Amino acid sequence: MAKILASITCVGGYVPEDKLTNLDLEKLVDTNDEWITSRTGIKERRILKGEGLGTSDMAVKAVQQIFDKKGIDPLEIELLICATTTPDFTFPATANVITDKLGMKNAWGYDVSAACSGFLYALTTAAQFIETGKYKKVIVVGGDKMSSILNFEDRATCIIFGDGCGAVLLEPNHEGLGLIDSILKSDGAGRAFLHQKAGGSVKPATVETVLNREHYVYQEGQTVFKFAVKNMAEVAYDIMQRNGLSEEDVTWLVPHQANKRIIDATRERMGLPEEKVMVNIQRYGNTTNGTLPLCLWEWESQLKKGDNIILAAFGGGFTWGATYLKWAY
Repeated sequence: MAKILASITCVGGYVPEDKLTNLDLEKLVDTNDEWITSRTGIKERRILKGEGLGTSDMAVKAVQQIFDKKGIDPLEIELLICATTTPDFTFPATANVITDKLGMKNAWGYDVSAACSGFLYALTTAAQFIETGKYKKVIVVGGDKMSSILNFEDRATCIIFGDGCGAVLLEPNHEGLGLIDSILKSDGAGRAFLHQKAGGSVKPATVETVLNREHYVYQEGQTVFKFAVKNMAEVAYDIMQRNGLSEEDVTWLVPHQANKRIIDATRERMGLPEEKVMVNIQRYGNTTNGTLPLCLWEWESQLKKGDNIILAAFGGGFTWGATYLKWAY
């Protein structure tokens, strides 16, 4: 019997309607369009506005697309894993909120927290459930409401991030199509350079932490940039080598949309031309866990059965990794 692989059989995505452009940011902080564009490649990002709206609300829209496109009853879903850095609550898990809002009464779920690498971590984890043969339909969500943890007086961070969410459906495949290999890495020493200072068990919320603006993203940009350029590029190259793939064999690179220069460094290390790289950072910014599935969502109509696709990501903490998959439809 052929080995069971976990294949992506449908993609959904959602970005909020409200745009925050570089020109808008010029009115908030000491920055300008040329500075932001030349250093990041970002022109605008989406912001989720509205009282009481969180990451789960974007996820619901992305997952509902999957149900509509595939004609699936929510009761068919057995498991949902949500990769997010901005959960609706500290607890319960945002995955549980999503399953409740969409009536997935037969699904259990949990969250994965690995910063911008979270979607890759969750995708690889979810694949294991399919490969056991016990699970037939698993959904992986990647999304963040990064605007909820941004200090819009800090020009080093507020220019980078946006809100958005994507989701994929995983099902068993016996044709050799699906997730083939992953290389996942982490180095906790990197936590000093990219983290949220307060709000966890080490430094719970107090009046002082709020006044000191310690519940926002903190980043030492140059250190993070140097580590990301080297490690995201290397892990993407390593997964090519481990699977005997040349640059001609790779149909698409799906890179985490953190910074256009990091994307270019990864592409160059892999020896790929620009037309083989999915890039939408100019319109959405860094949606953290949402970047990879949102790329798949936007490029879905261009993907062909059997395409060799490499996903690569880098996140705070530090976390990074690459996944090789063969497209199934």
